[in-house]
Amino acid sequence: MQTLEPLEPTDALTLYLSEKRTEVSDATLYSHKSRLGHFIRWCDERSIDNLNELTGRDIQRYKLWRRDDGDLNAVTLKTQMDTLRVFIRWCESVDGVPMDLSTKVQSPVLTDGENERDVLLDNESAEAILAYLNKYDYASIQHVTLALLWHTMMRRGAARALDLEDYDRENQLLMVRHRPDTGTAIKNKQRGERMVALSEEMCDLLDDWVATQRPAVTDEYGREPLLATVQGRVHGQTIQGYVYAMTRPCVFTGECPEGRDPKTCEAMENGRAASKCPVSVSPHAVRRGSITYWLQRDVPMRVVSDRANVSQDVLDKHYDRRTEREKVEQRRQYLENVL
Repeated sequence: MQTLEPLEPTDALTLYLSEKRTEVSDATLYSHKSRLGHFIRWCDERSIDNLNELTGRDIQRYKLWRRDDGDLNAVTLKTQMDTLRVFIRWCESVDGVPMDLSTKVQSPVLTDGENERDVLLDNESAEAILAYLNKYDYASIQHVTLALLWHTMMRRGAARALDLEDYDRENQLLMVRHRPDTGTAIKNKQRGERMVALSEEMCDLLDDWVATQRPAVTDEYGREPLLATVQGRVHGQTIQGYVYAMTRPCVFTGECPEGRDPKTCEAMENGRAASKCPVSVSPHAVRRGSITYWLQRDVPMRVVSDRANVSQDVLDKHYDRRTEREKVEQRRQYLENVL
């Protein structure tokens, strides 16, 4: 018979995150903390102060509460329930909840294609944004960040992990490195380390950023970040803010496709409100759009896969947004040289 030891929800989360910290990237740790924070809040509102008492019925009640309280779609709800299952399984391992309770954490069943994200920054918009920045805000931190994400297909975590010494102007490349001991773990850890080739134009932009705009700062570990503000290394959330802000169409086109008035639009109140724009996109959408663009340009999938640090299977399922017609016409061009 299993003997449970009292475990408060907040204590459980603290212990869980402490253990995970050595296993996952900072971004993943932050995501787990954010998702599970809703569960801790739910427990608090219901005066659940000992997870020993948690039942499968409670888990179901939480699922319905999270779906309705957060107005979540099936994809987001599945992600949050999957994280909760991992957390409950860990609680089982420390005798904090009844054994096999994790098997009662049910995630939504997604239909075909429902878990594939379709939001992306298209090439036309990307070029318009970069042209705007090139003209009105050249070599600013926003300009360099957007150009770097689009040109390299990097995740934001990899971009913020770059140091000045990782930029090799002579050979026109960047070195992406996993350095968890000094605050910049990257997704896929050592498997995510790679050299990324740069164009002459991208190098010119980086040269001008370093020479004229980049603050002469170091981070708390004495490293010199490539993407920096006067406070030090740029934060991942700050990168996200730059992208949301600069992908608002009214900023780079002067017009709103939603018919809103920029003077009264809530997304224009301040920089932190930019994500409220229904058309602005996240850094991941920039990455997805860039990957799709290079695939449309007939760059071999293996090359895109290596550059973006993503497997070809995942690339095909989650990032490639070419239509079936585009794919067949590209294949036709190759076949015409053979048949």
